[in-house]
Amino acid sequence: MGTDIQGGIEFRHPGAGTDHYDGEPWVAAMDLWPLYDERDYLAFGCLFGVRNSAGFRPLAPGRGLPADLSSGMRSTLGSWVVPGDLSGASWVSWAELAEVLSTVGELACTCEQLTIGAVLGPETHWTHVFAVMKALAGRFGDDGVRLVVAFD
Repeated sequence: MGTDIQGGIEFRHPGAGTDHYDGEPWVAAMDLWPLYDERDYLAFGCLFGVRNSAGFRPLAPGRGLPADLSSGMRSTLGSWVVPGDLSGASWVSWAELAEVLSTVGELACTCEQLTIGAVLGPETHWTHVFAVMKALAGRFGDDGVRLVVAFD
C-alpha cells in the first residue's frame, strides 16, 4: 500500500497578536494538491522522515500538527489525521526550507550519491510549492509561512 501526502500552506496574519485583530493567527492560503500531487518517497523522507529509505536526516520529522493550526487547514486535513494519532503529521516553516534550499543549486547529483538537490530541486514538482511559499514569505516573513502535511 502506498503513502500519500495531504496538506497545504498557511501564513501568519500580520495583525495576529495586536489589539485590532481578533481572528485566528494562522490562515490557510492554499491546498497542497494543485501544486504537488506526486508520491515521492525520497522527498517525503528528506522533508518529514516518512518512508525514509535513503537515510536522510529529515528536516521536520513527526512534529504533529501545529497547536495554532488554522480552522481552514484543520478542515482540509479532516480525516487524514486521526485524533490522538499525529505520527503521520508534521509542518515546516519557509525559513527552514529556504535555508536548506539555498544549497540545492550547489549540490550535484551523481550515480553514487543521492542529494537533497535531486530530491527537492528544480526538476521536481516541489518547485511549485516552494514558489508559492517564497512569494507569501515576501509579504508575511519567512517564519510567517509554513507547510502543514499529513500522510496516510
